Amino acid sequence: MRIFSVLAALIVAGALSLFILDRPRLVALFGADDSDTPETEEIAAVVNTAEQETAGLVKVVVVRSIARQIDTAVALRGQTEAARTVDVRAETSAVVVSEPLRKGARVEAGQEMCRLDEGTRGTELAQARAQLDEAEARVPEAEARLTESLAQLEEARINLNASSKLSDSGFASTTRVANTEAALATAEAGVESARAGLRGAQSGIQTAQAAVATAEKEIQRLIIRAPFGGVLESDTAELGSLLQPGSLCATIIQLDPIKLVAFVPETEVARVELGANATARLVRGSGALTGDTDARGGEVRGVVTFVSNSADETTRTFRVEIEVPNTDNRIRDGQTAEIEISAEGATAHLLPQSALTLNDEGKLGIRTIDEEAIVAFHPVSLMRDTPEGVWLTGLPETAEVIVLGQEFVIEGVRVAPTYRELSQ
Repeated sequence: MRIFSVLAALIVAGALSLFILDRPRLVALFGADDSDTPETEEIAAVVNTAEQETAGLVKVVVVRSIARQIDTAVALRGQTEAARTVDVRAETSAVVVSEPLRKGARVEAGQEMCRLDEGTRGTELAQARAQLDEAEARVPEAEARLTESLAQLEEARINLNASSKLSDSGFASTTRVANTEAALATAEAGVESARAGLRGAQSGIQTAQAAVATAEKEIQRLIIRAPFGGVLESDTAELGSLLQPGSLCATIIQLDPIKLVAFVPETEVARVELGANATARLVRGSGALTGDTDARGGEVRGVVTFVSNSADETTRTFRVEIEVPNTDNRIRDGQTAEIEISAEGATAHLLPQSALTLNDEGKLGIRTIDEEAIVAFHPVSLMRDTPEGVWLTGLPETAEVIVLGQEFVIEGVRVAPTYRELSQ
């Protein structure tokens, strides 16, 4: 029993010595609070100093953002559109004599779609050709008359010359000279008449040729052909129906190549260039995807062929067209498309949309702080809006951005920042 008493006394004495001689270590060992230690007093002094320095300053919430390289695509949502859509109409009046082609049928360029009754147009063409033959027959006769008139004119000139010389020598009377002069005038008039006859004959040929061309064109109009290869969107005109000039024979659309049409906002139109590569995913039915080679899903690829230079007055967006091959006609007109157009990449910051603000001049930007917690304003450009936030350019590589309280401070003032993670 005495041994245990001695041991207990030694333990108590050691504990008391440790408590008295090395109290801070004992406090740290047992996790106890000792507000009287020099370290605690120093920490308290620093805290008090910080509280005094921030007293009266606006408190803001700040995140540290680091710029990242974003992808090089301009994301748009649009739809497919046929390269060409034409209502093929009649140019003359006649009754349809051909069996109709049904909608959905594929036709080639130049293929017959509607044939109209010829009626008396064949007879009119034969008559026009006969008139042409008659007009052409008049030309040799007119040319012969002109040759004869020219010969008579030459003879009259010779006679006049001879009579004039004889008259000068006293061997011919004045009356004979006058007669030869009259004969010369008559010959000249005959030449002019022959030339007029030749011109009339040639004019008759041109008139007859025009009549033949008109009759032939009228017969050609009786067969209405496809202006290009495509798909019929309507039945062709029914057998026996009467078509007037302007009446519809059929509607044809061209799906190869097909166009993807979208409208790009003015903030990103400068990033879209002619010839840029583009990909698209086409929505089909309840969300299934279709592509140019795989009906179960995939992507279609093409190039930008048009960027509008004029914005839509209502939406302030610019029309963009992308040409995509569609040899098998799997892509239909009017399908919704999620489009990505390749563009030059950029370094940007992903920040909450709520961090955006306006300065006194109305410029869009964000407010940041430096190492001394002084507020600065940075104008920014919006590159993309996503569910996670907005991608902004115009900031340094690393920025301490005010995300809460930026509306209550101005550039150049000092604030009391509280930091938080960007993902919070």
